[in-house]
Amino acid sequence: MAQKFKPAGPVKTTAATSPAATGAAKATAPAQPVQFIFDKSNYRMLIISVAVVAFGFVLMSGTTDIYSTTKIVIAPIVVLGGFALGFFAILKKPSAN
Repeated sequence: MAQKFKPAGPVKTTAATSPAATGAAKATAPAQPVQFIFDKSNYRMLIISVAVVAFGFVLMSGTTDIYSTTKIVIAPIVVLGGFALGFFAILKKPSAN
């Protein structure tokens, strides 16, 4: 069952702007280049951190000798190091050139 609503009245605005006023404001403002949040080095470190985490999981994989030092000590340290590098890549401020 569809409900029927009354259409809302016209919307009242407090300040009326004309198209000429907005065009004039755009013409006087200088064009600024787009500034991204992350720098090229941030993206590079983020990709490296994803690769390090993937490598840590590859070290953990396998079915033979589940109690090896590589699987229970080294691989988790590599994964945590990859996550730490990822956090650093996100929190690092881009260089001001």
